[in-house]
Amino acid sequence: MNFKEIATVAGKPGLYKVLKPSRTGVILESMDEKKAKMVAGMSQRVSILSDISIYTTTEEGAEPLDSVMKKIEAEFKGDLGLDENPDDSELRAFMKHVLPDVDESRVYVSDIKKLISWYKIIRVQAPDALVDSEEEKSEA
Repeated sequence: MNFKEIATVAGKPGLYKVLKPSRTGVILESMDEKKAKMVAGMSQRVSILSDISIYTTTEEGAEPLDSVMKKIEAEFKGDLGLDENPDDSELRAFMKHVLPDVDESRVYVSDIKKLISWYKIIRVQAPDALVDSEEEKSEA
């Protein structure tokens, strides 16, 4: 599974696996224990994770979400070193450590919380998405 097959739905918690398009929208399956299926219609905002980026102060202006998550996995291997309920300054420090060029005026604490929760879901449900394909080739 890769980031092109994982989606988020505005207003709904968690992540969803994209199963297939339908005439009225797209069929999604929740990436949790329930594996509940739903049809996201045209009125719902569905975002594919490969299309999401995090604002930076670099010339490009953004870093793709999959690249940021792969950096987190490479460095932390699942142990993020954060408290159970980290405060805002701890979350900002974590983000600054992972992505030094993060645009702190445009990336909110709620975005960082979402990034961390999505990382945890993907690490459990689709760990292969966090491994760089180039790394796999060089290890083989």
